Amino acid sequence: MAQSAQEVVDSEVRELIRRRGIDPLADATAVRHLIDEVINDYGDRALTSSLPPIPDAQSLAASLLSTVAGFGPLQPLLDDPEIEEIWVNAPDRVFVARRGVSELTTIILTASELADLVERMLRTSGRRLDLSTPFVDALMPDGSRLHVVIPDVTRRHMAVNIRKFIVKAQRLNELVALGTLTPHAAAFLDASMMAGLNVIVAGGTQSGKTTLLNCLAAAIPPKERVVTVEEVFELRVPLPDVVSMQTRQENLEGQGAISLRRLIKESLRMRPSRIIVGEVRQAEALDMLIALNSGLPGACSIHANSAREAVQKLCTLPLLAGENISAAFVVPTVASAVDLIVHTRLETGGRRRVSEIVALSGRTEGSIVEMTDVFHTQRGQLVRGQGFPPHPDRYERAGIDLPRLLDPAGGRS
Repeated sequence: MAQSAQEVVDSEVRELIRRRGIDPLADATAVRHLIDEVINDYGDRALTSSLPPIPDAQSLAASLLSTVAGFGPLQPLLDDPEIEEIWVNAPDRVFVARRGVSELTTIILTASELADLVERMLRTSGRRLDLSTPFVDALMPDGSRLHVVIPDVTRRHMAVNIRKFIVKAQRLNELVALGTLTPHAAAFLDASMMAGLNVIVAGGTQSGKTTLLNCLAAAIPPKERVVTVEEVFELRVPLPDVVSMQTRQENLEGQGAISLRRLIKESLRMRPSRIIVGEVRQAEALDMLIALNSGLPGACSIHANSAREAVQKLCTLPLLAGENISAAFVVPTVASAVDLIVHTRLETGGRRRVSEIVALSGRTEGSIVEMTDVFHTQRGQLVRGQGFPPHPDRYERAGIDLPRLLDPAGGRS
């Protein structure tokens, strides 16, 4: 059976890639030039031979580039700036989140195609996926975060999540333009970061925690040295003196793993002015609290449904570190180490909004950490509450007039 023009060109492109030793994922530009070269050569040969003509050279080039140097049928989704996340429940069940709203796509893969795509996505990450390691969390070449789970942890098919790295805001004033923050709240958070308060960003999945954490980090004075620690690189701190570290999986011999707890401890030896922990989920919350309680300003994110639940979670997670860690130690440590909780949420229409900013006074009553609203939501709007942040002396040293900053009339002006 005669080959189609696309099959002939595809075969020739792949052969040239092998001959020239090009890594398609690492050098997409070279692949693009090679595809153009093969298509042009094919067109010249088709004029004087029985080769089938190419109906649309531009469309063929884009298709080949996605197949050879990209991620096949998923590449258009990765290229679409409106799509924030892609997930695959089964080869024929590919979903996307567009502006916060999920939808089922028309893409249908085979099981082998999906497995091949996942293998290619992991190729540059240095992380592996097999029966002994059925979960993987990795960074793709474009900065997207990849998470994969394979059977028999899943019922039948591997489950794939790709959270795209889309920079919607880099500064707090850009969050104001997006409607995530009010100008008054943004000015307060900017001043709080300048003053060196410890800030926890709380919220649910896809509520904009990482974006908000990035924007808060951008408010750190540029002369300070920042060390970030994460499971997978997601933070992009736009400062000149930044060191970023991520965790590492164990190797095939079961050795060499580097945990988030280890990274937090190591970061303290690197002369940081600030430490930013991408997210705490388990016992590493203890190490983060100890770091923040040592006089080192910092920030972190945590999954929680409200600011109050974030505090409760911070009082519980450190207990996972061992039987010798008690609530009698953890609760007052949270009260003294954490200054502000900023809670953000994903609304029904896909919009991200900060719903409250609360301050911890440093005091406890029994096992309850005392909290007060600096900003809260009223009639759907983020407005000034009755509370004040701790450490007014830090604002004063930074040249910030805190009473004027928090005055509602001053905020409106």
